[in-house]
Amino acid sequence: MLGFITVFTAFICVLLMLVVLIQNPKGGGIDSTFGGSSANQMFGAAKSTDFIEKLTWGLAAALFILCIISAILVGSAEAATLTPAG
Repeated sequence: MLGFITVFTAFICVLLMLVVLIQNPKGGGIDSTFGGSSANQMFGAAKSTDFIEKLTWGLAAALFILCIISAILVGSAEAATLTPAG
């Protein structure tokens, strides 16, 4: 279970990095390097920016939750392997 959570966390990290790199640093929408002109024509500038922003927040929240879950799983695994003294 912990291995699956670790791989899923790494996948979310890569997706979050890509989504952050796609964003225009001036807040203008999708960067043209990644095909932004066609995306802006398809969705409109405001809708594509809103989608990328919501995707960024969603991935960040998922990463936060996965980190907490993995910390709990590691803590419970360590507690289970400790033998009581005496």
